[in-house]
Amino acid sequence: MDLFSGLISGFQTTLQPINLLFCFAGVFIGTLIGVLPGIGPTGAISILLPISFGISPTAAIILLAGIYYGSQYGGSTTSILVNIPGEPSSVVTCLDGYQMARRGRAGPALGISAFGSFIGGTLSVIGLMFLVFPLAQAALKFGPPEFFSLICMGITLLIYMARGSIVKGIIMALFGFILSTVGIDLISGTARFSFGSPALLDGIGIVPLGMGLFGISEVLTNIEQPEGGVILQTKIKNLLPDLQDWKRSVGPITRGSLLGFFLGILPGGGALISSFVSYAVEKRISKHPETFGQGAIEGVAGPETANNAGTGGAFIPLFAFGLPSNAVMAILMAALMIHGVAPGPGFITEHAEIFWGVVASMYIGNCMLVLLNVPLIGIWVKLLQVPYRILMPMIVLFCLIGAYSLNNNVADVIIMITFGLVGYIMRKFDYEGAPLIMAYILGPMMELAFRQSMIISGGRLSIFLERPISAVILGITALLFISSGFSYYRKAKTGAIRKFASKAGD
Repeated sequence: MDLFSGLISGFQTTLQPINLLFCFAGVFIGTLIGVLPGIGPTGAISILLPISFGISPTAAIILLAGIYYGSQYGGSTTSILVNIPGEPSSVVTCLDGYQMARRGRAGPALGISAFGSFIGGTLSVIGLMFLVFPLAQAALKFGPPEFFSLICMGITLLIYMARGSIVKGIIMALFGFILSTVGIDLISGTARFSFGSPALLDGIGIVPLGMGLFGISEVLTNIEQPEGGVILQTKIKNLLPDLQDWKRSVGPITRGSLLGFFLGILPGGGALISSFVSYAVEKRISKHPETFGQGAIEGVAGPETANNAGTGGAFIPLFAFGLPSNAVMAILMAALMIHGVAPGPGFITEHAEIFWGVVASMYIGNCMLVLLNVPLIGIWVKLLQVPYRILMPMIVLFCLIGAYSLNNNVADVIIMITFGLVGYIMRKFDYEGAPLIMAYILGPMMELAFRQSMIISGGRLSIFLERPISAVILGITALLFISSGFSYYRKAKTGAIRKFASKAGD
């Protein structure tokens, strides 16, 4: 099936009333999640995952994907009007978006963020269509050693690009691998780490784990925070940017689309890294860098375009290799596997309806998001006034119902609450959940690939170096580890010198 006929088939699938409804529901919920600071797309998708079990795989992924890229649109609203990022990827938007609003230019700021998001999101879908096929063809040449090495590199990249400590990232990845071993052994069929509990024989479920780590823990964290900031009391007008705004924004939007898409492909890249890199690039090449942070429209257009372009790029490793690039993609991968669909090299040919349906839905969803974000700004502003003390009980109730309805088992609720507390403690000590959930999803795949490689080679570890592709990937992984080690050493050395200098000064 060529690109044109595949896309036509995808639109036929997406335009079915039920799929169109779920596409709208996904982008609407995503926008809502983005507007209301707190839960985030990872938590929202984890909470809503049980709903997707009762619908077709195509409708399920259309719904969950819509929440993901829809949340990137909504996050700019709070950044610009309240100076509170609705999403982590919208942190940079606060710098210039809020200053524009204070100057009475909230309308152009919201408008350029919506149009930039639409352009970046649409271009990333086009890039997804053209790039995923050659990568999937290349992945067909991969055997167990190559997949083991690729998973190693993916986890290493995620840790390398983590926002916090690399050591903490490694600890979280190891914790995720340990959790993935709970249940029945993949090859021998014996129980492992179940401690005699029948509830753990099937392993720790992704739904209660995800709900706990990203849902319950988010609620517990936000309870400690004061009520949201004061909404800027300014009349929102002129949502359509003028000609001068567009002249200043064309370059940032173009560069943001390219940066966001390619950084989104990298494990750990995604929307957050894309927005920060885009802002740094725009400030660096600007003729007037002093205007950044004072209300420069380039500081809104570039990052907001980049974070939406990053969402399209993030789907490429999932569809081509069956490897998630971030926590959201890991949960989407789990949703596919629960529906009996295995993402990877054969996904596009074996499940063409799902692939093309999701691609077409992203075109339609981006159009829906422009209509939701530009004319309905007034409604989203009103929603910002909903106190978190009202939202919190609703989120917790939804989590409890979702966890219990999965298997009608109280054990799933206990697991969810337990990991909710674990996630809360992790947040207090700055441990990220993304490496944990990624390692948990990839753990069984990594273990199976390793043990299959050992069977093929007769127990020789040298097989990973004898296969050229595997050797190159492991070499890159080793360089990343060495680079991160040097970085950690330099930071520790600098900290020790400053501490010594401080004591000497005293």
